[in-house]
Amino acid sequence: MAGTQDLVDEFRELEARLADPALHTDMAASRRVGRRYAELTPIVSTLTLKDQLLADIDAARELAAEDPSFAEEADRLLAELSDVDDRLARLLAPRDPNDSRDAIMEIKSGEGGEESALFAKDLFGMYVKYIESRKWSVDVLDSQETDLGGYKTIAFAVKGPQGDEAPYGALKFEGGVHRVQRVPVTESQGRIHTSAAGVLVMPDVDDAEIQIDESDLRIDVFRSSGPGGQGVNTTDSAVRITHLPSGIVVSCQNERSQLQNKESAMRMLRARLTSLAEEEAAQSASAARKSQVRTVDRSERIRTYNFPENRIADHRIGYKAHNLDQVLAGDLQPLITALQEADLAERLAQATQGTP
Repeated sequence: MAGTQDLVDEFRELEARLADPALHTDMAASRRVGRRYAELTPIVSTLTLKDQLLADIDAARELAAEDPSFAEEADRLLAELSDVDDRLARLLAPRDPNDSRDAIMEIKSGEGGEESALFAKDLFGMYVKYIESRKWSVDVLDSQETDLGGYKTIAFAVKGPQGDEAPYGALKFEGGVHRVQRVPVTESQGRIHTSAAGVLVMPDVDDAEIQIDESDLRIDVFRSSGPGGQGVNTTDSAVRITHLPSGIVVSCQNERSQLQNKESAMRMLRARLTSLAEEEAAQSASAARKSQVRTVDRSERIRTYNFPENRIADHRIGYKAHNLDQVLAGDLQPLITALQEADLAERLAQATQGTP
């Protein structure tokens, strides 16, 4: 961990760079510097507050030596300093460098056929409402609907502020298998069915940050289609890109032009390759260093949505609440906060034990 003075020096250097108009001629560099500046801003602000508190405590103690009534003020400042130290420890805990990025999410239907696709649509609606409550924005990159209006798959980008309030740092814990228990609209006997949908969350990476060799790509174009395969486009504007070394396949058909679809598909490919590299690094680490909250196994069931009991349960941290209706209406923050707190506790424990 860098010393706090090193972080302050880096912050001042970034501040000077952001004031230089030349930086903003390179958008990728400007975003990179701005993202790091946003990461360091709360740390430097807290360090500044701590320095001021220490000075105020010294002054209060000097005054208390002459007038005992100032001893109470010194005690109050010491309590405030303890809170600031706790906040600083949280800010300085080892963290995911991608937390300050925007996010790209994919939801895919799984077990359960049409009911799973309808559940995928419900999940998308839940995330959109949560994203809107955070004043972030949503951009749908690709989607494939079913005859009943569900989603076989939907991919979308989430854009928000940089720093601690960035989308990826909050949404990354949503990755995994989400299970639903309810009576499907397709069920005539009123029986409860169980189905599932998969969610993938990836950091949105600039094209300058990950190099992709064009010779490693196979690009196919095809005609966009709507629910049930009905043609909705008379030109071959949809794009499918296969990254040959990894076998990753991405496609996009939501935009009107082939060029726009290719750009969106490349954006998704960069995110997937970044996510794959992170997973490989995590899998190579010892079991003791793998996160208990953010599993690298995308096939793991992370959450159950039980409609008859109006219950939501996150199996990673033992979270349960009987407010499923509110969660589906976008009230996800209590659950996300619980996941973030569990992740923070683990990172602080690792830092204390000296585990990288």
